[in-house]
Amino acid sequence: EVHFVESGGGLVQAGGSLRLSCTPSGFTFDDYHIGWFRQAPGKEREAVSFISSSNGRTYYKDSVKGRFTISSDGAKKTVYLQLNSLKREDTAVYYCAADSNSLIKDITTIRGEYWGEGTLVTVSE
Repeated sequence: EVHFVESGGGLVQAGGSLRLSCTPSGFTFDDYHIGWFRQAPGKEREAVSFISSSNGRTYYKDSVKGRFTISSDGAKKTVYLQLNSLKREDTAVYYCAADSNSLIKDITTIRGEYWGEGTLVTVSE
């Protein structure tokens, strides 16, 4: 059974930082790209950042490049997303997800096969 342990969401002021973590189980960690989608109220879910567990390649949505950093700890089977310089438009539910597609070219081609329950990130003025 696939399961995700997610943590790190919360309320932060604009310009602040948060770190999300995701520890999946139930599949082979190294065979998947793991990362986060987010969904803001009234908007479609979008891929934010992913990392290949096999080779460490990273993918970012344009609007978060330079502000968010994704990393992976293979020994702990855990992926982290450091969110810096947060903006109000980053407010959303962030869902950890995994994708086994080995032909991923960019962030827009990531669809997600397995999903966590999500954690809320709220950025205030």
